[in-house]
Amino acid sequence: MTTIQTEPTSATKTAREAPLQVEKPLLRRYHAARWDEPLIFQLDAEGHRGIAVPSSDESQLADTPENSFRRKDVPSLPQIGQSQVLRHYLRLSQETLGADLNVDIGQGTCTMKYSPKVNERFAGSGQSVDTHPLQDASTMQGTLQILHELESYLGEVSGMDAVSLQAGSGSAAIYGNVKVVQAYHEARGEGDVRDEIITTIFSHPSNAATAKTAGYKVITLYPDENGFPDLEALKSVTSERTAALFITNPEDTGIFNPRITEYVDAVHEVGGLCVYDQANANGLLGIARAREAGFDLCHFNLHKTFSTPHACGGPAAGAIGSSAQLAPFLPGRRVVKGANGYVWQVPDELATADIRPFHGVIPNLIRAYSWIRSLGAEGLRQVSEIAVLNNNYLLAEILKIDGISAPYAAGQHRVEQVRYSWSELTDETGIGSAQIGARMADYGMHYWTSHHPYIVPEPVTLEPTESYSKRELDEYIAALRNTAMEARVEPEVLQDAPHRSSIHTVDVDAMTDPDTWATSWRAYRRKYQGAEFALAPRWEPDGELPVRPRPPKAHHR
Repeated sequence: MTTIQTEPTSATKTAREAPLQVEKPLLRRYHAARWDEPLIFQLDAEGHRGIAVPSSDESQLADTPENSFRRKDVPSLPQIGQSQVLRHYLRLSQETLGADLNVDIGQGTCTMKYSPKVNERFAGSGQSVDTHPLQDASTMQGTLQILHELESYLGEVSGMDAVSLQAGSGSAAIYGNVKVVQAYHEARGEGDVRDEIITTIFSHPSNAATAKTAGYKVITLYPDENGFPDLEALKSVTSERTAALFITNPEDTGIFNPRITEYVDAVHEVGGLCVYDQANANGLLGIARAREAGFDLCHFNLHKTFSTPHACGGPAAGAIGSSAQLAPFLPGRRVVKGANGYVWQVPDELATADIRPFHGVIPNLIRAYSWIRSLGAEGLRQVSEIAVLNNNYLLAEILKIDGISAPYAAGQHRVEQVRYSWSELTDETGIGSAQIGARMADYGMHYWTSHHPYIVPEPVTLEPTESYSKRELDEYIAALRNTAMEARVEPEVLQDAPHRSSIHTVDVDAMTDPDTWATSWRAYRRKYQGAEFALAPRWEPDGELPVRPRPPKAHHR
């Protein structure tokens, strides 16, 4: 028998030679670790230690001024070995979601982005963490150069003439701006007259909160049918009593106001100042600048826009930018370059009080500096372009899910976040946004509703940054789509959620009642000594394992 051999076609070759592609499902089989981990004080064991600290020479401490500061009693610290410390904190870390573990776009308005790990080497170096705020400037020239150049970079990004890096957070920077406004009007003899600050309902609440803290009457503007703050309403409340306008643009709806200069002009016409809350600047870098829109002051959240970590609410980092006219009022020392190097500049006599002792959070300022230097001007603009692209891809796909909408600016693009509404799904199923958020924890994903009050009903605020890939965005969309389906066919799953999280339920009443808080080990023992759920007896080898009360058991899926 004769065998006829033929050459395989190109299509056959491709099929044979290409590796087998198996598509990974977008919905992950996630389950959080649950260790029932005690407080570290409850792991205290007499005689255990992690390191051997050398004894002090008592003779060196006798009859010295420093001796008066010595403790009278040994500090009440837990005695615990190194390996136990390591296991304790690693277990806690396994019970925690974070930007390095999960898709964080559900942390709307928080701008969670990837912070390059190489920057940790700089921020954690001895020149950073071992710097003392009182040491001579000649011994910290590198750090001062970084601060000086970071000020100039942020001035270039914002268009402002001067920048202060003293604030330890974005809200602290906003408060610093409020105090600058106050000092400016007082210097002009109008401090008692200009007692009103105007803001908007979709600006960050810290604007209203810090103004109120400083003693101002706060006037809040609401949006028109397009989602913009009502311009005519603004003009109707401006007067000789107006101290300033504090406004976020884009606001937390993600809608950018292209007529922002008209709002600035309206406030300037009555002698007020204009302050740009740039917490949402992740979509504006290299595209729009505060000074060119006419603003007198602005602030950045370096722990958002410039990749430094939030650090569990602090220490973060903020920056204040000002026009030349307001520069003398900026708080804190600034770095200037003199003939013999970098030195601290004595604050102007008009300067407001320091926001915090000494200077800002140096390691976080180094992280922001490193991030900016690695990207350069073109890279910063690309960051914003990709963030806007990611956001509008997410918007287009999420609006395909039945039951969710994006109020205001129908059919328009948003800048770098969107505040969505589940009100249609809630009306249909009774399942609200909070329950959807609890279910999203079963996918290992963050989910945030919005600031109060809920002007957008049943809200969820999503903000993808440039850090996320299309697949990661698709994972989040798939989880939301599946959750919306469950709300219709199996609502009890959402009513009892989360099922696969470390903590199944949170006692909201306890979280908001100061009488139940215990902010120290001493307070914990004082309030809960003897309570069966708090201080369960330590298990001994010959005894029974102590039983800690559990929340009602939920069915696992």
